[in-house]
Amino acid sequence: MTSFKPASWAYAEDFAYEPAHIEAARQQGEHLGATPVSPAAGAALRMLAATTGARTVVEVGTGAGCSGLWLLEGMPSDGVLTTIDVSLEHQRAARAAYQRAGHAPQRTRIISGSALTVLPRLADRAYDLVLVDGEKDEYPAYVEQALRLVRPGGVVVLDNMLWHDRVADPAVRDETTMTLRALAKTLREDDDLMTTLLPVGDGLLVCVRR
Repeated sequence: MTSFKPASWAYAEDFAYEPAHIEAARQQGEHLGATPVSPAAGAALRMLAATTGARTVVEVGTGAGCSGLWLLEGMPSDGVLTTIDVSLEHQRAARAAYQRAGHAPQRTRIISGSALTVLPRLADRAYDLVLVDGEKDEYPAYVEQALRLVRPGGVVVLDNMLWHDRVADPAVRDETTMTLRALAKTLREDDDLMTTLLPVGDGLLVCVRR
């Protein structure tokens, strides 16, 4: 059992430095109702992109561009972020955020539509990292596609896998919580993956494809 204390968790959450342009995108996401990743979760995404040398990244759930900005910071200068969202308003906000951050237009491919429609059109094993942060009840279907998309050694990351402290409480048995809890266990037990759960933000489940 861990001796982790709430104060230590709060300190770790506050430890990450959030650049001003990402803070602005996070605040815009909150305004639009597109819940953004926390600075600590964003810093973890940046680290994962950097350590994998991710040049090709897919993001399910553009929001106002907050998580995309973190990923772009960790990617090499020739890396391309493909980001998918059903909301044109969110995508307009994200495009503006990428421009304010100085990212060239060719570094982002913004696709409007349902991820379950778009993902099957993307090429097998052509991506270094896939971030899943869309509709929670559709996570199992997203993950099925994500595992097809990433190369060996590539990474699939799922946000909100602690789901507001609900997943950790066995007494909570609503459909969304049960879906996320079961999915995490399935991925943990998959011999083709190395999986860990990072307690940053609302929980990042990280899977490396063997």
